[in-house]
Amino acid sequence: MRRLQGARFVLELMWIALLGAAAAHAAAESPEIKPAALAPAELLFKSGAVYTVDGARSWAQAVGVRAGEIVYVGTDHGAGAYIGPGTRVIDLKGRMLLPAFQDVHIHPISAGLQANSCDLSGLTTAAQYTAAIQKYARAHPGSGWITGGGWLMSAFGPGGRPRRQLIDAVVPDRPVLLSSSDGHTHWANTKALELARITRDTPDPRDGRIDRDPRTGEAIGSLQEGAGERVAAIVPPPTAAEREAGLAYALKLLNGYGITAMQDAQVFEDDLKTYRALERRRELTMRVVAAIWWERAQGLEQIDRIKRLRREYASALIDPGTVKIMQDGVLENYTAVLLQPYLKKPGNVRGIPMVEPGFLKDAVARLDAEGFQVHFHAIGDGAVREALDAIEAARRRNGDLGHRDHISHLELIDPADVPRFRDLGVIANFQPLWAYADDYITQLTVPFLGPERSSRIYPIGTLYRSGAVVAFGSDWYVSSANPLEEIQVAVTRMGLKGETHTPFLPGERINLPEALAAFTINAAFTNRLEKTTGSIEVGKDADIIVLDHNLFAIPVTEIARSKVLLTLFQGSAVHGDLGSL
Repeated sequence: MRRLQGARFVLELMWIALLGAAAAHAAAESPEIKPAALAPAELLFKSGAVYTVDGARSWAQAVGVRAGEIVYVGTDHGAGAYIGPGTRVIDLKGRMLLPAFQDVHIHPISAGLQANSCDLSGLTTAAQYTAAIQKYARAHPGSGWITGGGWLMSAFGPGGRPRRQLIDAVVPDRPVLLSSSDGHTHWANTKALELARITRDTPDPRDGRIDRDPRTGEAIGSLQEGAGERVAAIVPPPTAAEREAGLAYALKLLNGYGITAMQDAQVFEDDLKTYRALERRRELTMRVVAAIWWERAQGLEQIDRIKRLRREYASALIDPGTVKIMQDGVLENYTAVLLQPYLKKPGNVRGIPMVEPGFLKDAVARLDAEGFQVHFHAIGDGAVREALDAIEAARRRNGDLGHRDHISHLELIDPADVPRFRDLGVIANFQPLWAYADDYITQLTVPFLGPERSSRIYPIGTLYRSGAVVAFGSDWYVSSANPLEEIQVAVTRMGLKGETHTPFLPGERINLPEALAAFTINAAFTNRLEKTTGSIEVGKDADIIVLDHNLFAIPVTEIARSKVLLTLFQGSAVHGDLGSL
């Protein structure tokens, strides 16, 4: 009897499987036979390599668009039902069509402003920096401040400690303040330090460090983390016009890289005003999740201000429903928080927790209860644990409210904390362009971590295999905003320009489908946009890009050479020209 019951059970399972397969097949075919096919598409792409990034990671040949929405995904044959007298048909000739990219950690307004100031990006030596500073000063005469940045800490050895005298030699009479490429260190000349009243007797702030001459105690000109804010606070802010010009520059560049949604990782009210100004002029060609900056010098009372900003600036394209908390610094200047001390540094140095961990739990729980997503900066394994502990405390207090908190950077994670990302529903927000053995890792990081911890740097593959949601961001202006460059490094763990020929921690590589998902559907999930964007599916907005090459048909070391030929945002071209395809 039991054997008969078992056989009947197996048959029932077989029927269920068959029915499920039939339903799946019908669903896959539905775009080609549904009644909506009677309404023609306004725009139809055919004969393409369409990688949809849907749940099944399926492929298609053709995509139809009407009124800014995707109305058809399927074969060229099925697309015929969507072609009418007014349909514009684009023959892709085998080129690749993807959902548009999304960036979940970026600084577009700051990047645009820096591009129009003293920009040191792309230079690599102290001599090149001083020459560029002198050239900029001559091209912009006067007595006002010279600002900008983009210099590499690796150009100045361990700790990244440039000296003021280097700038004094070329600009002695004007204040100069330049941020490092990662934004965690400022380089000031003597005039700027004098205006900020920083002397040998000025104490270090709680969240930073004034680098000093070991003999005299005088400030040498490099200011780590919060110490730089003392000088930055007296720099005249950019005008509204300058900010809007910076954002316009950023939007054009990002649309050119195929990006149509982003999470700005450090937003103040002036930034929200800038986004709103361009939106009102219909020049905001991007969905923006605005991560409002958590002021470390303030307490829970700032939540009322954050709620006001969300209420006043929320719009169709702007979502100010996220709060950014910076929990530590970076490993290169020993301010990232570690569970165990840095090597070769006397005094049991473990970094600087920017927010006291006990208070962090209260703050995150309150923000969670008020409906905010929390976006953490955490580089060291200690800061990662503090962020996870705060999220876990919020879950215990409020239950899981589904706000999709995420932790960015994640250079070092203790193995015990890896499963907590999946268990707590915390998104792992990586910047994959950093995950190869450049000078920052080989010279400024590995010697101060040691072999065991260095074997766990940027554990992207580990987090993917753990079942956590992994999403990608660029952290531009810190590094390139081009997702194709980031994807190539994520897949290869090698430099883009042949800097390295051996993958760095090859077990942490991921495959191309995983990397594409991190910049599309997973990023959309992080940005709370997955119901309308992030994949190519009927009913979603037509946020679409066309590439010149099928990424799956070229060597992985050539991914970054591919170009975005066309970017559609809500069905309208914001980069490229349909007529040129």
